Amino acid sequence: MIYGYARVSTDGQSVAAQIGALTAAGAGKVFQEVASGAKTDRAQLRRALDHLAAGDVLLVTRLDRLARSTLDLLHTLKAVADKGAGFRSLADVWADTTTAHGRLMLTILGGLAEFERELIKARTSEGRRRAKAQGKSLGRPFKLTDHQKAEAIQRRDRGEETLAEIGRSYNVSGATISRLGP
Repeated sequence: MIYGYARVSTDGQSVAAQIGALTAAGAGKVFQEVASGAKTDRAQLRRALDHLAAGDVLLVTRLDRLARSTLDLLHTLKAVADKGAGFRSLADVWADTTTAHGRLMLTILGGLAEFERELIKARTSEGRRRAKAQGKSLGRPFKLTDHQKAEAIQRRDRGEETLAEIGRSYNVSGATISRLGP
């Protein structure tokens, strides 16, 4: 049996076009959901994988509907392979584990994508090291000035107001006030 999987990232989008393409390509059942591709635990994808049996095929319209990262893609494809099933992408014709060529291409491209990810991590890490060495501040700027921090700490330590009340007066949360130094 061919199972389809359709996914959109936001409620404002529609899976109708994906469902139509998957059904036209022979999908007997289409699992659909609204979920970020960055989420690795997607309920309908899990259901689709649970339905797979030996000889079945999981079909998507494009690879990015299935996974956002190479690692996630490889894990999902391993789960498909462990069931004895195949995988196909309509837009990415090379992504077809039902053929030897498709399996070879996915293996090679998976390795290249992982390699590129490692290069990106190395470049990012090097950039952060250089920025720190130059004394640049990384991350979000502080919401409170040093004077506001000292004032908030004094108010907090006197205990006359709740953390939420102090935070509101500086337009920050009570949790921000609670994290301020001694």
